[in-house]
Amino acid sequence: MDNSAGQASNEGGNPNENQWYTLALKYAKHYAGKVEVLPKVPITGLKDFSYWYTPGVAAVSMEISKNKDLSFELTGRWNTIAVVGDGSRVLGLGNIGGEAALPVLEGKALIFKYLGGVNAVPIPLGTQDAAKIKQTVMALEPAFGGINLEDIESPKCFQILDDLRSSMNIPVWHDDQQGTAGASLAALMNALKLTDRRLADSVIVLFGSGAANIATTRLLIAAGADPGKLVLVDSKGVLHAEREDMDELMLKHPLKYELGIKTNKIGVRGGVEEALKGADVLIAASKPGPGVIKKEWVSRMNHDSIVFALANPTPEIWPWELREAGARIIATGRSDFPNQVNNSLVFPAVFRGALDSRCRMITDSVVIAAAKELAAFAEEKGLRDDYIIPTMEEWEVYPRVAAAVASKVVEEGLARRNLTKRQFYEQAQMIISKSRFIVERSMEMGYIEPLPGGD
Repeated sequence: MDNSAGQASNEGGNPNENQWYTLALKYAKHYAGKVEVLPKVPITGLKDFSYWYTPGVAAVSMEISKNKDLSFELTGRWNTIAVVGDGSRVLGLGNIGGEAALPVLEGKALIFKYLGGVNAVPIPLGTQDAAKIKQTVMALEPAFGGINLEDIESPKCFQILDDLRSSMNIPVWHDDQQGTAGASLAALMNALKLTDRRLADSVIVLFGSGAANIATTRLLIAAGADPGKLVLVDSKGVLHAEREDMDELMLKHPLKYELGIKTNKIGVRGGVEEALKGADVLIAASKPGPGVIKKEWVSRMNHDSIVFALANPTPEIWPWELREAGARIIATGRSDFPNQVNNSLVFPAVFRGALDSRCRMITDSVVIAAAKELAAFAEEKGLRDDYIIPTMEEWEVYPRVAAAVASKVVEEGLARRNLTKRQFYEQAQMIISKSRFIVERSMEMGYIEPLPGGD
């Protein structure tokens, strides 16, 4: 996870992304997949299958038939999730379908295992119909301890998530919503500390009203932001209660309609340019740039402004342009710039904690608890303008966030398993350390081949 190759080009102009595309294709062909299934039990001879499979396995099945929750104790369900997507909104690529989404789902499964110790099975779907997606995911429940929804377009992703959360007895999570929102909240907490601001008093502009920013808006409100000082901007401009398309939104995008009624009590009208005048914070999750946000717009924000330009693969505006425009705290979604606000800091630990507690649901309060622990880790390390959130290489943060999540799940009465926070931490640390050790030892022993061509 060395990011040094990308960091060389931070300030000198547009980073060359073609190198990453070329290498990704080369490695994909060489390895033919990023994850695989391996046995975790000893096999010394044919007799072992008498208890791993038939006839002995019948006793395990009969016990589970008496109490379904025993499937979390007697099988690998307790540490296995499905990463499910329909390929309707993949990264910055749009609707590319299930097969083309599979490499992304595999990559997510790899991160789950390496950073969270979670066994994740990538499942691209052959349908983009919301009802069929819900039906399919619900039918998968007996196999998994949790579901991670991935790359599902807005607005259908909101209703799919809400319906599945309320109807299933295992945690269902949509990373493009909750993961990005959790990482954004953690980074914002520390950015506000550095600029001597309070969340409840800050004027926050959210540019882009897709899954990420709608979820971030909802989480900010749950965390204590004043809804009236939040300003959402979509492709048609600033969202407000009197906008001419509100009736249409009420039918087609109820969440955006709800936020249009609840937010922007300060009366901002126009587009993102007008919204940024006098704003404290900009959280942009719109479309890849550069040039989507102009320097002169940022220069009209309040002193010591905070700007998160989170579009991938290229932020809406380059960090050095933001600095020239007067922004003090700058974050992007990329690892080759400081302050990467990335959902990979959130989802491995959230699911580690959710699985360890045998969680039934991941609530907004659980996501806020994860964000607070993530922010606290960075604060203890020492906050700086270029360090407001941990990096993915600081793996010690993951068991801490997992323990915070598990403890919150217990507090909310959503756990099947009740341990102390310390016990949850020790278990998470052991599981994550083991995953990393297995990868490192497999590389040393040649079971995982080195990168081809000496790259």
